[in-house]
Amino acid sequence: MVTNEPVATLAGKVAVISGSSAGIGAAISRELSDRGATVVINYPSANLRVDAEKVLSSLSRPGIAVEADLSTINGPAHLVKSAVAAYGKIDILVNNAAIAVNKPLEDQNLEDWNALVNLNGRGNFLLTKATLPHLSHGQGRIVNIVSNSSRDAPPWQTIYAGTKGMVDSFTRCWAKELPPKYGCTVNAVSPGPTNTEGFAAAGEGVMKILQPIMDRTPRGARMADPSEIAFAVGFLCEERAGWVNGEHLMVNGGLFVD
Repeated sequence: MVTNEPVATLAGKVAVISGSSAGIGAAISRELSDRGATVVINYPSANLRVDAEKVLSSLSRPGIAVEADLSTINGPAHLVKSAVAAYGKIDILVNNAAIAVNKPLEDQNLEDWNALVNLNGRGNFLLTKATLPHLSHGQGRIVNIVSNSSRDAPPWQTIYAGTKGMVDSFTRCWAKELPPKYGCTVNAVSPGPTNTEGFAAAGEGVMKILQPIMDRTPRGARMADPSEIAFAVGFLCEERAGWVNGEHLMVNGGLFVD
């Protein structure tokens, strides 16, 4: 009998997805839950609790939502402690939380710098460090959500592209350093323009820049759907992907080919 029910290939796994109350993070949460994982949703502030709970209610199986601002010094450790208190371990870490500033270099300032570097860079660094003592040895998965901008940056993204380049480099370093110690894999997924709430709110100026980029995408002149990015993450989390390590998977319709 043919069934459309997803196979629970990640049953028994605990997945922490940072920045998962909306957008790509929410889609990754649903993808991993559909594959059988128990998911820990993360949101940065109390005003996003309702959004996080909506994502939680959309999952295939029970999980938890944890308020933790990963741009702070203590936020990453709080997220990990909450996950471990609930489930005793972490099998999958998806470093997704990030923000973007899109404006000319002349208009970018130290406030922008601190906001993006503290979350996009330091947040991933601290969250991964906090996770390692609790990461399941031999089967752990770390997936960093980078960006097409790390290697093919458009105008107006000086700081954002720089922080994503930082996470690109984290992936390269960690893929060599961590597997011998923890038996894990470390990979990256880089979306191109993706139809999230953040892009919808970016404004006409940003869309004018992005439209010509989308127009030259070989697979079609459109944004990605968040579920398409999530599927790539799901693949990297599978047991059968255990020999995939240090990969930077571009999920952009062929917009950038390295």
